[in-house]
Amino acid sequence: MKIITLLAAASCLSLSLGAFAQDKPAMFASQTATTQAVVEAIDHEARLVTLRRQDGSTVKFTPSPDVRNLDQVSVGDILHVEIRQSVRIRVAEIDGVTPGAGEISGMTRSEKGQMPAMAAVESKVLVAKVAAIDLTNNTYKLEMPDGSFNEYIAMNPENLKMAAVGDVVAIEVTDSIVAVVEKGMKPE
Repeated sequence: MKIITLLAAASCLSLSLGAFAQDKPAMFASQTATTQAVVEAIDHEARLVTLRRQDGSTVKFTPSPDVRNLDQVSVGDILHVEIRQSVRIRVAEIDGVTPGAGEISGMTRSEKGQMPAMAAVESKVLVAKVAAIDLTNNTYKLEMPDGSFNEYIAMNPENLKMAAVGDVVAIEVTDSIVAVVEKGMKPE
């Protein structure tokens, strides 16, 4: 399925930074939120949808024109949504790397005639270079892609002892969303 392919492609960006040694500081954090709602009312002609959330409250909205196959949706169908954000920071000793930044994004949606579904992912990477480490004051300076220098206070002073001036710091932030409508119970 295209959704799985899209999420796998975003993972390739992470793999391209695979030269990072395990004896250097690194961290990873991820947060996921999921929810579902039931279609309580739908006006196909006006493209107006009313959803009943899990807490019983309702919300009305007009789906974007990019939402395909709205005509497939009926009262009682279920919308499932998952949103995920991850942050990965890695430090490495890599010669010849200069500070830079980039991003990759993609989106896919269900084929015509299927139930509405979509997935989108965006991954941003910033590469900076360690310009200074001050163990006494627990600070470090990074050379940013635009040539400026930013000073930071280390959250974990032990990480400063594992890093060196000239090391590369890669910061990757990835956001993704998957939304799928599935047939629900027919209302009585």
